[in-house]
Amino acid sequence: MPKSPHDLIPGGAHTYSKGDDQFPANAPRFLERGEGAHVWDDKGNRFLDWTMGLRTMTLGYGHRGVNDAAIAQIEKGSNFGRPSRIESETAEDLLAMLPRADMVKFAKNGSNVTTAAVKLARAHTGRELVAICSDHPFFSFDDWFIGATPVDAGIPKSIKELTLGFRYNDLSSVERLFSERGGEIAALIMEAATSDPPTNNFLHAVRELCRKHGTVFILDEMITGFRWHNGGAQAYFDIDPDLSTFGKGMGNGFAVVAVVGKREFMEQGGLRHATPRVFLLSATHGAENHALAAARMVMKTYREEPVIERIWRAGRDLITGLNEAARAAGVGRQFEAYGYPCSPYFACKDASGAPSAAFRTLFLQEMVRNGVLMNYIAPSYAHGDAEVEATVEAARQSFAVYARALDGDINALVEGPPVKPVFRPYN
Repeated sequence: MPKSPHDLIPGGAHTYSKGDDQFPANAPRFLERGEGAHVWDDKGNRFLDWTMGLRTMTLGYGHRGVNDAAIAQIEKGSNFGRPSRIESETAEDLLAMLPRADMVKFAKNGSNVTTAAVKLARAHTGRELVAICSDHPFFSFDDWFIGATPVDAGIPKSIKELTLGFRYNDLSSVERLFSERGGEIAALIMEAATSDPPTNNFLHAVRELCRKHGTVFILDEMITGFRWHNGGAQAYFDIDPDLSTFGKGMGNGFAVVAVVGKREFMEQGGLRHATPRVFLLSATHGAENHALAAARMVMKTYREEPVIERIWRAGRDLITGLNEAARAAGVGRQFEAYGYPCSPYFACKDASGAPSAAFRTLFLQEMVRNGVLMNYIAPSYAHGDAEVEATVEAARQSFAVYARALDGDINALVEGPPVKPVFRPYN
């Protein structure tokens, strides 16, 4: 009898967001193939997908141009004992899209580059504290961030004490941190936005507070980059970070991420300065050539085709369609799709209007039953009118069950345990 993934891998998956506790019981156990906006499980079942590989597939699964570029590079070689020209070429391509940045360092996952940005900030300022936006879900698997979450087992108290939190769109919470500890804060890291837009010039006010107190301003663009605007959320909101991090959509599924920033910070990890050296990022596979080739083709596609426009349109149409379907089913007070169309969110509530894991699980379960995976919504270039319409139709059928649960016993309709938050102290 085959072993369970949980017998072989802690949590059953190598990313907690892919774990069984994040999906309804009827979700496919294994996904084996993807094409465009669809995926197939190991039993041959086809699903319309909005998770898109943890938001990485901004062009869609199996994009021919990206795959061909990676394959051609693999045939030439993926890794050598000296840099390849493609490393500089990819750097030039990315920096051309991000005119606020001067230098770039590539790596393989987002946690490494956000931690690298924090290290640069600490070296530049000689300070230790890091301020993080507590309303933003994830910055790194490293101790400086995870120590500030409920899943802090194994992290020394001394490390936890180096991270401070503030609230999004609450400038007073940022001002309070700087008033109390301003001379000790090396870096402030945040996303430009998640579901709520910045109000009262929040982003620029935070930027100015960082300048005033000599704190390095880091913008995490793992999600917003290659989704909000060709130049990232920093271009969309016209904000000028000292350092920023990109990934996910940059490689359309290939493992390539980057920390970019102004020369005065980035050069600390280089060989052309007389200050103490920062051992920045030095990984055997940090600049695998085939992943860089994929990233170059992604950026070329963004330059030449209306990728961002289609992402926004698909998300906008989906938000409208889902909310109209919910209202028509009589559950408009319990279900809401909202947020930026390029990265929408949805909320599931019980009859009293309180957020409900059980009702969220029921909705996800019924969407799976109707052929749609939608734990979250990550519109891509592959999501057109037909995909939006199919999703809305699946939602109509799912909302009919949702309405029955509101009038009856939801436990009789949910097939397994409710989904759980990733950040929780116990299983």
